[in-house]
Amino acid sequence: MTADTSDIRPATAADVPAVKAVTDAAYHRYIERIGVVPAPMEADHAAQVAAGRVYVTGVAGATGATGDPSVVGVLVLVPHEDHLFLDSIAVHPEAAGQGVGRRLLAFVDERARALGLPEVRLYTNVMMWENVELYPRYGYEMVERRVDGPYDRYHYRKRL
Repeated sequence: MTADTSDIRPATAADVPAVKAVTDAAYHRYIERIGVVPAPMEADHAAQVAAGRVYVTGVAGATGATGDPSVVGVLVLVPHEDHLFLDSIAVHPEAAGQGVGRRLLAFVDERARALGLPEVRLYTNVMMWENVELYPRYGYEMVERRVDGPYDRYHYRKRL
């Protein structure tokens, strides 16, 4: 069964506060665990939105991070010549368990295919064990572990 991704849309400048709020809410719990602020929390959200890299979604009846019912999930996607890089995926904790993450991951695959790209790549911190367990269930394979500055990361790819 394919997830309905019809409500996922490009973010606009008006969405920037919600993008930041959802990202911060989703990643805040990892600060103590990994010992540093996760990179998505320090991103320049306005620049990412302006570059057309950010997509947002909502859940009917839910209230998003800034009281905006339309934003409870965020994607940051960066197309490259041979793959689509999933730079960040964030679901507001209040929307957890409602299928938002599944819909966002389905959209990533759709977007890569629409761009004619044969694979999706991403990384996650080794201490974010929820993600380490999650990504293989969606067809991602771990290709390497690499330390990038203060971040110890597993790098994944999914061939489409």
